[in-house]
Amino acid sequence: MPSKALVAVFAAASIVVGAGYLLSDENRFGFSWNTLPQGGEGHLETVGPGPVKGAFQPTDGLHKKPPSDNPVGFMLARVADQYAESVRYPPWSVPLTEAQAEGYQGNRYEPVTLPLENGGQFTVTLDKFRFTRGEDILVVASLQGPQVMGYSLKATLERPDSRDSVGSATLEQEAQTGYYQGSLGTDEEPGEYRLIVEALVDGEPVRHASSLTIEPYLGDFEGLEDTYLSNNNLVIPVTFSPQASGFYALSAQLYNGQQPVAQLQAERRLDRTADTVLLKAHGTVLANKSFSGAFQLRNLQIRQLPAQPGDRTHYAFGPDDGFSFEPPDLDALNDTPAVNPESEQRAALLKQLADKF
Repeated sequence: MPSKALVAVFAAASIVVGAGYLLSDENRFGFSWNTLPQGGEGHLETVGPGPVKGAFQPTDGLHKKPPSDNPVGFMLARVADQYAESVRYPPWSVPLTEAQAEGYQGNRYEPVTLPLENGGQFTVTLDKFRFTRGEDILVVASLQGPQVMGYSLKATLERPDSRDSVGSATLEQEAQTGYYQGSLGTDEEPGEYRLIVEALVDGEPVRHASSLTIEPYLGDFEGLEDTYLSNNNLVIPVTFSPQASGFYALSAQLYNGQQPVAQLQAERRLDRTADTVLLKAHGTVLANKSFSGAFQLRNLQIRQLPAQPGDRTHYAFGPDDGFSFEPPDLDALNDTPAVNPESEQRAALLKQLADKF
């Protein structure tokens, strides 16, 4: 195993050991949550895919022991088991739960609500977060509260660094829905922008700010070519016509009906003609499972990778309905883990560390 991999594994294990000791009964140094600095932010914990019944483990041959009474050993054992399970899948084809599928949607705008006095609320909604240059930005706003005055709101698009306005529009109130609605153009240079929606509340202006990006036109998705099986993969050729040559990264979600199956991704260089990116669904996410009917590729996202350090990554998105296709017979696929020797060695090393406690 390369020395860098050993150092990374030992460093991760040391962090787990230290955390476990601080939380254990043997710690006599008076650890207290109050020692955290004020204003510290929380952290997000990434949890790997859940265990698969009957799946081969890359640490096969290492006998499992009953859970250790030592908290450090118990946590190390959990880390070892989770790592051994996660390395079953290649990074370009991982299983997908419904919750993960929701989180992977890359062009969704979360409505932002500004609280007002007396229980009022000021909410602004966009249909997406990233807009292709030339598209209209549809802005929908709602105002709730007894102190709201006026029947129109103003929306302004401005640069975040200089605060210069690059466009504005009036949001008129719809008689039937009560929402305020209007649109702005996106003929500006690609980049990040601030959307300011201003209302008159209790005689005073109230500003609602949110962020969005304008992306350059990258090209068009042309559809799918015939799918086929190769090297324990379901290969899905996606045709994309890029506006400019360069390196691109494509990701998409594989569905069977309403059931999410896998998150797929691939990278390759594309020329300025219609070109094909091969997405592959590995046998570990398809074998020994019950599927019926057509498959779908949804939430397609392609990124134009920076040509040099400092350049922005640009984004484009596939059709809202995605693409449907009839797969070939999947019976030839098997659930053999797609691991490499280095990953197996890391999993075995973590298991050996856990057994020391």
